Amino acid sequence: MYNSKIIGLGHFVPENVVTNDELSQLMDTNDEWIQERTGIKERRWVKDSGDTTSSMGVKAAKIAIERAGIDKDEIDFIIFATLSPDMYFPGPGVQVQEALNIKTVGALDIRNQCSGFVYAISVADNFIKTGMYKNILVIGSELHSHGLDKTTRGRGVSVIFGDGAGAAVLTREEDTSKGILSTHLHSQGEHAEELVLVAPGMGKRWVNDIIADNDPNDESYFPHMNGQFVFKNAVVRFSEVIMEGLQKNKLTPEDIDMLIPHQANLRISQFIQKKFQLSDDQVFNNIQKYGNTTAASIPIALTEAWEQGKIKTGDTVVLAAFGSGFTWGSVILKW
Repeated sequence: MYNSKIIGLGHFVPENVVTNDELSQLMDTNDEWIQERTGIKERRWVKDSGDTTSSMGVKAAKIAIERAGIDKDEIDFIIFATLSPDMYFPGPGVQVQEALNIKTVGALDIRNQCSGFVYAISVADNFIKTGMYKNILVIGSELHSHGLDKTTRGRGVSVIFGDGAGAAVLTREEDTSKGILSTHLHSQGEHAEELVLVAPGMGKRWVNDIIADNDPNDESYFPHMNGQFVFKNAVVRFSEVIMEGLQKNKLTPEDIDMLIPHQANLRISQFIQKKFQLSDDQVFNNIQKYGNTTAASIPIALTEAWEQGKIKTGDTVVLAAFGSGFTWGSVILKW
């Protein structure tokens, strides 16, 4: 059996910067209120560029493939994680295959929201471990800004989310002491409606119902989040799944060289950092300038950490995420 390792990283964010002060012109909020609760100072929202979830994913993927030093036709499989596809179906994986003009490889879409990239890495890792594929392109991309309630009613959610994409190329590693050492995935569906977008969906509110009602006060097609409940669960599950991964590999928190948490809320990251007694140099956060980009947040942060020289060969890197579902997971890897 093989291991898999990341050999190329890339990310893309829209040029349009939206500050907290700009949001205060759209809704009853202010910079102090947003920073105090989330740590976010600004985020990127697609405006006039014409970018979509798939096109941002393609741009990030091109960088990752170039840095991997392989030809696009050496990609054996595509995995695309997102909650904001361009179309209800098909998913954006096939759009990437077409846009990159890659041969007719398989394309899989992952719908695990904030933990989507961790889930996607786990799937890619196991495909490579079994020898089924050699080179897999994994993308996390989100376009939240088109689907947010940019009024005071929706401020608890809308101030948090940003647009962007990140990508990684994974390949086969013969040395099983290197690369991805283990992945750990969990879910708890009883809390599904604590962080949810109800419509459009076949279960409760489909397009026909929404159009027929034509109710301007219908909030079913805007994201809903029970913020305090999500926070309380996140700090517990983050800790559990990180420890699960460390124990699986006979490691301790002192062995972590870099923790890349899902960028959901700076306060969550700080809580986990304090709990594991990690220094600022051992945790990478960029939510301050990008907001929560859901499935894109870990690959964007991982790429920036690597670009800034904060991740070096031989480092023990931990990826961890928690989000809607509830779903959560971790990845332990030796860089």
